[in-house]
Amino acid sequence: MYLFPISFAVALLITILVTPLAEKLAFKIGAVDTPNERKIHSQIIPRFGGIAIFSGFLTALLVGLLIAYYIGMDFQINSIIGIVLGASLILVVGILDDIHSLKASTKFFWQIIAALIVYSFGVEISFLTNPFNGLVAMPAYVSVPLTIFWIVGITNAINLIDGLDGLAAGVTAISAGTFFFVALTTYSYGAALIMLVLAAAALGFLKYNFFPAKIFLGDSGSLLLGFILATASITGVFKTTLVVALIIPLLILGVPIFDTLFAIGRRMKEGNPVFRADKKHIHHMLMRAGFSQREAVLSIYIVCFILSFTALMMALYR
Repeated sequence: MYLFPISFAVALLITILVTPLAEKLAFKIGAVDTPNERKIHSQIIPRFGGIAIFSGFLTALLVGLLIAYYIGMDFQINSIIGIVLGASLILVVGILDDIHSLKASTKFFWQIIAALIVYSFGVEISFLTNPFNGLVAMPAYVSVPLTIFWIVGITNAINLIDGLDGLAAGVTAISAGTFFFVALTTYSYGAALIMLVLAAAALGFLKYNFFPAKIFLGDSGSLLLGFILATASITGVFKTTLVVALIIPLLILGVPIFDTLFAIGRRMKEGNPVFRADKKHIHHMLMRAGFSQREAVLSIYIVCFILSFTALMMALYR
């Protein structure tokens, strides 16, 4: 099936070509990351990665949909439209933050709005499965907050681990690639296409973002990656009858989820605001333990690979 290889190649190529343009634009309009006591880098770095990633993602997605239409493959187009609209809103919010540094509460508000947009297009956690009672349907008053919680939670989880060169983009590529194969096992081809082009766009961006990075994701990139991962995982995994439908995404996204929960618990214990940034994330602890940036990132990649491989085996041999 040439649909997926072509879509992957388009996303990879477009992202590679657009990233240098995004880098130049970031310098022109002041979307840069300036070193301070909390930063690891020592020079000004542009942070407009979201524009490059979204360009590759959207172009490849459109190409994939055209090929699917030509060969007569049926996709859940309504869900895809909702995800693109929500992702577009997240990108705009991220761009504004990269330029003007928005308040955490403002970003959180618009993330909820974006989650509601995709929910209105049918992207929802409407039921779960368990090994004892089969499907468990959920009423709207449970489904709506659970869907929003998952989308906003994963969106911010990817944003929080974006602390070292190539970390968030690499984790996203691994996670999205795994979700792609899981979605194929459940015949969720729309979700599979989204995950594949997201993985390709993340890999294309890594060409410039891996240590030493020439450009950062910024919130425009990290929030976008997290949002698409969260929403597409709902259509590709949660909407299946897999007994392990809940366990699979938790494993695949295990590292960012654990890091986020650990950060929230730590900040609450210390009496600090939950959204206040610090230097106590997993990657920071690895560097304090003597790891270099590259070693810390590769170590986290390995953990993500192990968790993702485990999840994939569960999906294949359920």
